[in-house]
Amino acid sequence: MNRSFASKVLLFGEYSVIQNSNALATPYPLFEGKLAFEKQNKGQRDPELSALARFLKKSEEGGDLKFDFDVSSFSFDVGQGLFFDSTIPQGYGVGSSGALVAALYDRYGQKYVENDLDISTLKARFALMESHFHGSSSGFDPLVSFLNRSILKKRDEGLLTIQFDENPDATGALFLLNTGRSRKTEPLVNLFLEKCKSEEFSYLCEKELTPITNHCIDSFLNHDSISLWEHFLLLSRFQFEHFRPMIPKLYIDLWEQGLESKDYLLKLCGAGGGGFLMGMTRDFKGLTKELDSLEIRPLFKI
Repeated sequence: MNRSFASKVLLFGEYSVIQNSNALATPYPLFEGKLAFEKQNKGQRDPELSALARFLKKSEEGGDLKFDFDVSSFSFDVGQGLFFDSTIPQGYGVGSSGALVAALYDRYGQKYVENDLDISTLKARFALMESHFHGSSSGFDPLVSFLNRSILKKRDEGLLTIQFDENPDATGALFLLNTGRSRKTEPLVNLFLEKCKSEEFSYLCEKELTPITNHCIDSFLNHDSISLWEHFLLLSRFQFEHFRPMIPKLYIDLWEQGLESKDYLLKLCGAGGGGFLMGMTRDFKGLTKELDSLEIRPLFKI
């Protein structure tokens, strides 16, 4: 019951993964959550878990829940005060619902044994469970939290768990910038899907955004900071031009300032709209002084 599950960061692949680009996500242990019972007000129902229990019960009765999940025990425990004791901010793009799904599957789902279930099967199960929160889900976020491993999705090779190291002597960094406001994922994803009905926009995503994203991932994994900067710049420009509705209005000027000064670059972190933005700089210490009024957290030295 006490196992904790970390949040996650999608380093590269926001939206483009829907168009079948590569994607790279990693656990982010700064935030985590675990299942627990209320010591006070015992028996108080968590409305979010109650709704999820009803969703899973309906899925079970409708034949959509095609794997072993103890819905009855889960529903009973919700009635006994089960809740998700979490430090993961909701609506910030770091996988709060994914960590919850991972914790629930660990507690009530079919026990996972290494090499017994391939990760694609796990991903599909998690996708069903997390769809309750977002309308649809890839299952990618819960998978990262459940395995507590970085995962690379490659178009031609499927899902790969990977390890990568950072350069401890590097002065540059990938970082998260806290916008201070939450957002909901589903309306933003629906907006993107609606925009994809335009042949011109869909073509741009396939022919420009997907290659840029794939180059960012390759450069990051190869520790090629020069190439990563070049392609991160292209990604930042593309999102600034074509994903403007997903950029929080209060940060549009800051985004543009980075593109002009080249002191830093920004991109979306997940669906955008609020939560965290992700950035890259070649001088992290200098950036923290330049943007000292903002909350910036380092992710990886590069």
